[in-house]
Amino acid sequence: MERSKVYIDVTAKFSKEGVFTPKSFRWTDGSVYEMQSVKDIRRAASLKAGSAGTGYACMTDRRESCHYYEDSNMCFLEGRAGA
Repeated sequence: MERSKVYIDVTAKFSKEGVFTPKSFRWTDGSVYEMQSVKDIRRAASLKAGSAGTGYACMTDRRESCHYYEDSNMCFLEGRAGA
């Protein structure tokens, strides 16, 4: 199944040192999901959707997902094409 970037609205905290930490996001249907924790932050590439940026391994509703913060200051998740 082909994957694509699904751009999302994100509520985040920026520290005085400039560290971006996502706190919640709004999915395409309008649902808001709180992130219980961020398990890992690293420079990463989305091989399925084709992009690079900072990857955030987050726990949301007891599921781990990887959120990407692109250098263009936009956030996305990997989703099904047409999502």
